Amino acid sequence: MNTSALIRPAWTPATIALMVIGFMVFWPLGFAMLAYIIWGDRLDGFKRDVNRATDGIFAGCRRGSDKAARWGHGSTRTGNVAFDDWREKELERLNEERRKLDEMLTQFDEYARELRRAKDQDEFDRFMANRNKSTAPTKTDPSTGTTTTKRGKGSNLLDD
Repeated sequence: MNTSALIRPAWTPATIALMVIGFMVFWPLGFAMLAYIIWGDRLDGFKRDVNRATDGIFAGCRRGSDKAARWGHGSTRTGNVAFDDWREKELERLNEERRKLDEMLTQFDEYARELRRAKDQDEFDRFMANRNKSTAPTKTDPSTGTTTTKRGKGSNLLDD
């Protein structure tokens, strides 16, 4: 262990200061620093044991990922050339089908978007027609007695 380190498991001014600050900030931090000062020299063996245990756990995960890679989630070969060739062709065919389906989905989305736009435009045109009917100024002709709508430049902001 390096004895010239500033923070090492010993009673140095830096570790004592960290322990006191730890107690003032949050008491479990002070206890953690105290435990490090007292039992920190045993930490190397503890780390080695923990690393050995986690390596054993994650070795099982690696074996599981190797199985997943064998079943089409990777590019590993089984050793049977005929099977590997067939599998590659099937995967290519499935990828082509997926590409076609994605293309069709994109086309349908564009079609549906255009339908919505056309429907919205139709509703807007109908609204504007109804609005123009109700807001158009009327003029009664005294000679004939008929009511006519006055249309002209500037009679409606949207007609300009």
